Amino acid sequence: MLAKGALTSKTSGEGEIRKALVEASLIDCIVNLPAKLFLNTQIPASLWFMSRNRANGKFRDRRNEILFIDARNMGHLINRRTRELSAEDINTIADTYHNWRNPVGADLCVYPDNLQPSKKGRTHRFAPTEDKYTDIKGFCCAAPIERVKELDYVLTPGRYVGLAVEEDDFDFTERFNSLKAEFEGQLKEEAELNQRIMENLAKVKI
Repeated sequence: MLAKGALTSKTSGEGEIRKALVEASLIDCIVNLPAKLFLNTQIPASLWFMSRNRANGKFRDRRNEILFIDARNMGHLINRRTRELSAEDINTIADTYHNWRNPVGADLCVYPDNLQPSKKGRTHRFAPTEDKYTDIKGFCCAAPIERVKELDYVLTPGRYVGLAVEEDDFDFTERFNSLKAEFEGQLKEEAELNQRIMENLAKVKI
C-alpha cells in the first residue's frame, strides 16, 4: 500500500522506479482506493499487487498487461471524516482481480478514438461469460504494457479505465432530497457535538 502520489510522482527517482517495475513485469494490479478510509490520515492510498513470476503456470500468463481498478467512488461515509468499504465492495474488487488472473483470459481495453494505441490490432475483446473478466468503463481495465509505456509509466487507474457511462434517468428531485437529508443529518450531528463541547467546557474549573 502506497500513497496515491506514488502512481504519478517523478521526484526522488520514483518515475524510474515505476518504469523498472513495469519493464520487469512485477506489477500485477493497481487499485485506487477512496479517500477518508483511514482514521489517521485523509490522504488517498493505492494498493499495488506484485508478482515475481506472472507466468508460472498456476494462473494465466499476465506478463503483457496490468489490471487497473478505480475504486475511488466505492464505499460509504460512516461520518463526515471516515469512509468504509462494505463486504460487497471488497468482494467486487477481489472478484475482479481473481477473474482477470484466472486461466480463462481477460479482455483488453478498447480505448476511445482519441486514446487509441498507435498500432492497430493491439487491443481486442471477447464476448463476456459468467465468472470471466470483462473491462468495465470507469471501474476496471486490463491495459497492455505498451499502453503503460505510452503514458510514460503513469499508473493512475483513471488514465486507463476512462469515465463511467452516465445514467440517463437522473432524478433531480430524488437526488436533491437525498442530499438535503444528508446535510440536515450533518447539521444535527454538528449541533450535538457543539453541545457536548459546551457541556465539557462548563465543567472546567479555572
